Amino acid sequence: MRLRHTLAAAAGAALLLAVPGSAYAAEGAFSYTYLADDGSGQTGVLMSPESGGCITIPEAAVEYTSAPAEAPRNRTDSYATAFTGVDCSGDEFTMRPGGGASERLKVRSVIFF
Repeated sequence: MRLRHTLAAAAGAALLLAVPGSAYAAEGAFSYTYLADDGSGQTGVLMSPESGGCITIPEAAVEYTSAPAEAPRNRTDSYATAFTGVDCSGDEFTMRPGGGASERLKVRSVIFF
């Protein structure tokens, strides 16, 4: 009886080690508006962004030379927390899947979970 349990446990552990881990991506799009170099309003999109890691919005990455992005829309299947600073720093605002915020919310980075 003990041998059977030991073999089952060993087989289960071997199966877990054989299955490669993969990063989870939030399915869908996270969009926002930003000011282009010519001053015109543009829409940026993060498609199926990786979950669990901080993503600095490329068009709003430099705090002193670029305006923050605004009006984020979370059209992914994951919760998203947007931050006012780069590298997921500053004030934060969490959006449910399918949620969003107005142009009053200025963001520079986001994390999905």
